[in-house]
Amino acid sequence: YRELQSLHSNMSIKPSENVLRLKPLQYIHVSDINSNVTRVEEGPQTFTRQEHEKVILGPVEHIKIPPRHYVRVANPVARDKETKEPLVDRHGNYLLLHGDEEIRFEQEPFPLYPGEYLVGKIALLQIVGPNHALRITAIRDFTDEKGTKRVSGDEWIFEGPATYLPRVEEQVREELTAQVIKANEALKLRARKNTVDKSGKERKAGEEWLVRAIGAYLPEVDEEIVGTTQASILTDSKALHLRAKRTFTDIYGKVRNAGEEWLVTSKQNPTHIPDVYEEVLGLVGITVLNNRQWCYVLDPVDNKGKQQLGQKELRKGPQSFFLQPGERLEGGIQSVYVLGEEEALLLKAKMTYTDETKTRQPGDRWMIYGPTDYVPPVEVELVEKRKMIPLDDNEGIYVRDIKNGKVTAVCGKSYMLQPHEELWEKDLPQSVEELLRVSQTTIGGKAEKRDKTRVVTYRAPHNSAVQIYDYKEKKSRAVFGPGLVMLGPDEHFTVLSLSGSKPKKAHVIKSLALLLGPDFMTDVVTVETSDHARLALQLSYNWNFQVDINNEDEAHRLFQVPDFVGDACKAIASRVRGTVATCTFDDFHRNSAKIIRSAVFGRDEITGKIGDSLVFPQNNLSITNIDIQSVEPVDQRTRDSLQKSVQLAIEITTNSQEATARHEAQRIEQQAKGKLERQKINDEAEAEKAKKTLLQLQAQSAAVESTGQATAEAKARAESANIEGQANVTQARLKAQALSIQAEATLLQTTQRQASELEHQFELNKLEIEKARAFADIETSKFSEIVASLGASTIRSIAQAGPEMQAKLLQGLGLKSFLITDGNSPINLFNTANGLIGGSAANVQQHSVTDLDL
Repeated sequence: YRELQSLHSNMSIKPSENVLRLKPLQYIHVSDINSNVTRVEEGPQTFTRQEHEKVILGPVEHIKIPPRHYVRVANPVARDKETKEPLVDRHGNYLLLHGDEEIRFEQEPFPLYPGEYLVGKIALLQIVGPNHALRITAIRDFTDEKGTKRVSGDEWIFEGPATYLPRVEEQVREELTAQVIKANEALKLRARKNTVDKSGKERKAGEEWLVRAIGAYLPEVDEEIVGTTQASILTDSKALHLRAKRTFTDIYGKVRNAGEEWLVTSKQNPTHIPDVYEEVLGLVGITVLNNRQWCYVLDPVDNKGKQQLGQKELRKGPQSFFLQPGERLEGGIQSVYVLGEEEALLLKAKMTYTDETKTRQPGDRWMIYGPTDYVPPVEVELVEKRKMIPLDDNEGIYVRDIKNGKVTAVCGKSYMLQPHEELWEKDLPQSVEELLRVSQTTIGGKAEKRDKTRVVTYRAPHNSAVQIYDYKEKKSRAVFGPGLVMLGPDEHFTVLSLSGSKPKKAHVIKSLALLLGPDFMTDVVTVETSDHARLALQLSYNWNFQVDINNEDEAHRLFQVPDFVGDACKAIASRVRGTVATCTFDDFHRNSAKIIRSAVFGRDEITGKIGDSLVFPQNNLSITNIDIQSVEPVDQRTRDSLQKSVQLAIEITTNSQEATARHEAQRIEQQAKGKLERQKINDEAEAEKAKKTLLQLQAQSAAVESTGQATAEAKARAESANIEGQANVTQARLKAQALSIQAEATLLQTTQRQASELEHQFELNKLEIEKARAFADIETSKFSEIVASLGASTIRSIAQAGPEMQAKLLQGLGLKSFLITDGNSPINLFNTANGLIGGSAANVQQHSVTDLDL
């Protein structure tokens, strides 16, 4: 209404204008100033304004609502229910429904009464298409056209295809679009409140369900779309693992308890859409067994679908199956045990079991020998697969009987363990293991880890002895090398711990074999002379054992002394120190070797001769020789005195050698001088003889020179002329040959060029002839084909066509003959007629043929 008033204020109506001419479909609002009543005047009319009247609106066009449009009118005027006329109060003012609205549809143009105004613009009615709908909410209580009572807050769906006619009592909340459900899809819905779905099933608030029907689905007012659920494609090798979230009945009509798990395979349905109460745990692959495979299934499911907890089932191929929920494979898919001739399986019964031969009690052990194939049943436990153990003469294994615990060594033959037997591992001390590893590295070049079930072997070196002690029998035995030592189950090596280094230290050398020598050992002994000179002697002893390898007592005596090196060195050092203590330093320095040998080997009381060896009777060790490698004073003062005496001795020796050398040099010098004088005299005599001979030769040379010069010149001139003549003759001959060769080459070149030109021209002529012949043949065949194709009658017609046409042309013009010329050339008029009309038939025929050729 305010818009209309603003429009009226902008119109060019002056207050002095008292007459208004209203056109059809125009109206004005006229206010009576005396009574304050506003009325509506509609055209067509001529309105005369009174003095007490005022035009407050207009002229304004009527409101025109096109078809399929509507408009909202605020504060509508109240109308009589029967006549539909506006109602007025007792003062004459129009009764308005203040605060209310009215929706008006297609009708005759109408004016707006005072107080009415449009809400918005004229709008097109909303068209709800197929698969679309409007969610409508009632904003006040009312009863619709169908008699349905609506309460404020009610919601309902207006489905298309239709045109929606709005009401002031309702409001459109949203426009809904139908969800298209494709193949292998389902629509997941949730109930907003207690309702009944389209299938007639009651749904509680918050309940979810699936709509699986293919096509467009438009949810009801109390339904909301949660999402789309895709189907899982099932194949022959894939199954769907599901779990129930709550107790319900699945699509296949089976009741599923909460927490229950099951599989859906392609045999039930190629595709499966998980229900709202189904949880997809994943896809399960098929387990395929061929005819050479088997497996154990733990906690199998029986035919009734009940799981047998704690049970085990054997399944052999060929077959394929899906592992049901809760089932699992023990050890995976295994192949059938194929046994060769030298193979066997050790089996153990876990429960009472009857095979083809006998009944087995729990704990029984037996073996299946090859060649065969075997699949262990569930009552049997496969302990291990055994093979025949091939053993050489120098190889063996330790075998333990599990019934009585006895351990034996089997050597030199192939052996298959019995059911009550097992391989026994022999443990050795760490020091023995290291020594065995060192010996293997020394011999083979590569140390491998020892197999403890194999008999321990040790290759005793040449001229050595190895002691082995049997703790069960409590006796020892000695093996002499070279030989192979093989330990029994209760036998162990005796490890030798010998002294080493210089001076000797205990437990430096560890060894399994005792070398019998001959060998040597070196030690450093500190001695002190009677004049208190302390000396460090480095002594080397040659030793060997004197033993009869066939005598068992002597063999055991070798090992009576644990450290024969340390004991021998201590004994010898004691003897040397005792003897040296009785000698002075000078005496020992001059006779050290004799003093030490006599101290070690002793002297014969009768002959006084030094002995040859020192034998230790405890282990038959014999010291055969002593070498004094060095003697060094321990005291610094003694070392300086010894150094001075040594230097003095060296100086005396050096001076003596220098004097002898000097005398010898002088003698040699005198002899050289005498020889030189004699040679000088001989050389002078020879020089005189040579000078005489030279003079004689010079005289002869002068004579020969004078006589031979003329002869030589003559001979030279003659020879020169001869050579020059021969050269000229040779040159002339060569020039003649060159000219001859040049002429022959020119002639040959000319001959070949002419021959080539003739041949080329001949070929060109030949080609031209062939070309002409080919063209002639083509023309001939062409003419023959043209004549044949035209025929004799056609040619005849062509020949006659020219004259006949000319005759007919002249007859049509009424001319007998005519001539066209420019006057520049004289024309024989006597023959013109013949040329124009008659012509010779031959010429016509010739021209016709020529035209045909062209």
